[in-house]
Amino acid sequence: MNTFGRRAEGLRLERMRASPLWNGTGFRNVYPVLPGLRDTTAPRPTLRDFLSGGDRRTPDAPLPSIDPRETWGRPPQSGLRATWLGHSTVLIEIDGYRVLTDPVWGTRASPFRLLGPRRFQPVPLRLRQMPEVDVVVISHDHYDHLDYPTIRALARHSKVPFVTSLGVGAHLQAWGVAAERITELDWWESHPVPGTGLTITAAPSQHFSGRGLKDRNATLWSSMVMRTDRHSVFFSGDTGLTTEYLSIRERLGPFDLVMLEVGAFHPSWGDIHLGPVNALRAHALLGGGAFLPVHWGTFSLAMHAWDEPVETLLELSRTRDTPLLLPRLGEAVEPAHLAPVAPWWRSPGTMGRTGAKPLEVPGLQRDLPWPLD
Repeated sequence: MNTFGRRAEGLRLERMRASPLWNGTGFRNVYPVLPGLRDTTAPRPTLRDFLSGGDRRTPDAPLPSIDPRETWGRPPQSGLRATWLGHSTVLIEIDGYRVLTDPVWGTRASPFRLLGPRRFQPVPLRLRQMPEVDVVVISHDHYDHLDYPTIRALARHSKVPFVTSLGVGAHLQAWGVAAERITELDWWESHPVPGTGLTITAAPSQHFSGRGLKDRNATLWSSMVMRTDRHSVFFSGDTGLTTEYLSIRERLGPFDLVMLEVGAFHPSWGDIHLGPVNALRAHALLGGGAFLPVHWGTFSLAMHAWDEPVETLLELSRTRDTPLLLPRLGEAVEPAHLAPVAPWWRSPGTMGRTGAKPLEVPGLQRDLPWPLD
């Protein structure tokens, strides 16, 4: 089976080419990169940089985690609950329905079994121990978001529907997901999940796609909004900071829960990843809501220390009264019931720090039109 996936063809490809985001050979971001987001003087990391390991790229021991199944046996008091299972995988319980985002149970974020970033943190429970979900949402086709072994298992043992971005369905179908279970969305398109009161809407993000050397931007990347009559949840997928967040707020907000990526950042990647500083800016542009950081604590995908994203985020959020949710892996939390954040990741076995300084990005606050202060 081809772990790289399959290129779209036929009617699927025709629909992709009809998108206003299609540039003739692939998809594109809508607006130019904002000034100051990317440090053009900073060299991009090399393959050697990734393979060298670096200082404190992973913790010394697995992080604390919780088996969430007992909690899942009781409905959330507020109607909305989220359980972070690692990286960008979150189980969202929203008014009686369950949504699973970017499910990754595989060992590596890679097409290869023996090469590529290996997860340093196991998922709190096995995939077969998960409850039935009403829909799986996949933001884009990168390996740390679209995982071949996980999709294969879901295709074999579940009839759950998938909602994803244009073109990604070709991968899913190649790996055994029936075509009638797949819904692909362009930005601003919505899909009411049959048999539920849940609607999924694809929204803009600032990123790229591709699983091989010759398919860059051959599929679309999106943020995703999950909404019922009572609650609304925003999931960033992968993204850099973009003014489109203002449009998302106006068209799809307000949000009870905002899930934004904070990890795997680098000065030369400012246009494609948020990092903790720009995640706070994105949160403000979206109009607030309880903030659950994702895309950290599972894989080493950048040069920074494994806990740099969360330490910086915690420090900055405290000075700005950000409604932050930082649960342990597997800990189910309700945005309506915020509690003080305890830095659980600082246990001695994980080499946690006790006084990390916020990440400094020279010139960034001056250059952008929405400073943190």
